[in-house]
Amino acid sequence: MPYHRYRPAHERVEIPEIRRAWPGRRIERAPLWVPVDLRDGNQALAEPMDTPRKRRMFDLLVAMGFKEIEVGYPSSSRTDFDFVRHLAARGAVPDDVTPVVFTAARRDLIEQTFASIQGMPRAVVHLYTATAPVWRDVVLGQDRAGLHALIREAAEHVARLADAMPETAVRFEFSPEVFNCTEPDFVLEVCNGLTRLWDASPDRPVIHNLPATVEIATPNLYADQIEYMHHHLERRDAVILSVHPHNDRGTGVACAELAVLAGAQRVEGCLFGNGERTGNVDLVTLALNLYAQGVDPMVDFSDIDVIRRTVEECNRLPVHVRHPYGGDLVYTAFSGTHQDALSKGLAHHERAAAERGVPVGEAPWSVPYLPIDPADVGRTYEAVIRVNSQSGKGGIAHLLQAHHGLDLPKALRAEFSRVVQDATDGSGREATSKDLLQLFRAAYMAEDGPVTLSSWAAGGDGFHCLVRRDGRESEGTGAEPAAALAAALEASGIAVEVLWQGGHPAEGGAVAYARCRVGDTPAWGAGEDADAVTASARAVLAAVNRALAGQRGDRSQG
Repeated sequence: MPYHRYRPAHERVEIPEIRRAWPGRRIERAPLWVPVDLRDGNQALAEPMDTPRKRRMFDLLVAMGFKEIEVGYPSSSRTDFDFVRHLAARGAVPDDVTPVVFTAARRDLIEQTFASIQGMPRAVVHLYTATAPVWRDVVLGQDRAGLHALIREAAEHVARLADAMPETAVRFEFSPEVFNCTEPDFVLEVCNGLTRLWDASPDRPVIHNLPATVEIATPNLYADQIEYMHHHLERRDAVILSVHPHNDRGTGVACAELAVLAGAQRVEGCLFGNGERTGNVDLVTLALNLYAQGVDPMVDFSDIDVIRRTVEECNRLPVHVRHPYGGDLVYTAFSGTHQDALSKGLAHHERAAAERGVPVGEAPWSVPYLPIDPADVGRTYEAVIRVNSQSGKGGIAHLLQAHHGLDLPKALRAEFSRVVQDATDGSGREATSKDLLQLFRAAYMAEDGPVTLSSWAAGGDGFHCLVRRDGRESEGTGAEPAAALAAALEASGIAVEVLWQGGHPAEGGAVAYARCRVGDTPAWGAGEDADAVTASARAVLAAVNRALAGQRGDRSQG
């Protein structure tokens, strides 16, 4: 491949030298999240959102708790302009939410943008211009001085229009587009000039948004660029330092997190990372990464499936099943070792909660393979463990117990897992909990073998058992149920040694398990009945029938 055509980041842009403080910092509170789904995300759709879809997305963002929402690019299309007017005319923006409108640095587009927010009580007007050398040379045809003059003229017009609209509290935002590929001294020159021009103050701060419009370097270099700006921006207490990472290298989340460590106070992105090329940074992953560290994300993801479905319907794009936190399969384990750890971890969590005397949803979370409790984002535990040919005994046993109340003995779990693997290897499909129950009953509870239980009774002289073998009934009596059953089997010509028996209550009665030896053949069996004693007898008979079937198989092979 012609790799020689490409230059590393340090040859394309000056990376300022700084005394790095960000590697030693921790994120202890959420930045201001600003979703740009309605503008940047919408621009990336093959079928841009109409007003009903935009409104549904806007209502979702409000319900989740976002306090600043970019609502459109009013000068880009009639649809965008009409949607901003829809919000203004309907009074749809809550008092604690600030809408953001986006505009290029051109007089007519700025005027159309201000026309769209007429009547709104508050708004941020977001002015942008690309500043990187290749954009200046190839796209804009401007040198540094010419571009700076263009930006300043546009910013002055923004300020004049804001002054002429006293009924709307307008704040200002500027993005030097492709900041990460722009000379740092030029970005500072432009941003500091706008800070002064717009007379930024702590009670009316200016937002300087520094986009990694096209990722070109590892996230640490972006953090260095942000920290340099953090230390050199004028009126720092009157400036909100914002970032807008894209995901061209697949490291948008890392860029945003390191940028916050480096001094960024605000992050623009999209839910599930929609956006042009490989997308904008994903606000879902960013916020829930903080949540998993014990930091309040300041937005509500308690029903992530509803959020995902709404985003999919509005964008008409699917969210990948492996997408962090929100994908259909991200809390699911198919692997046997993972399933065993999860099953034990969930059981341990329940015991720990009980010992603390708190609900399981309030107990400190520490379960293998699950960075957060799926229940916290509205997921159930039903889909945590799913079974296919790669699954192990722990996961299979967990599903049988969780869904059907069957608590298999440890040795039986290992044997049944081989039965399941044979079935899933043969079908190539996943086995549901219902499939597992059917497999278990067919393998260990089948009552169509040569030996069946005819009757069972307790009398004054002990217990009486009647079994049928090949059409002939045999009776046995004994002081204990097991002795009576053994006597009946012996009378039918079967010598049985019960190696292990046990069981537990179940819905509608009891389930029993037995491991028996008939001749040299050991076998497991299980039985269920409203009566615990009868369930035990059925388990022994099931084991006997399986042992006899095994002996017949050995003879036929011989």
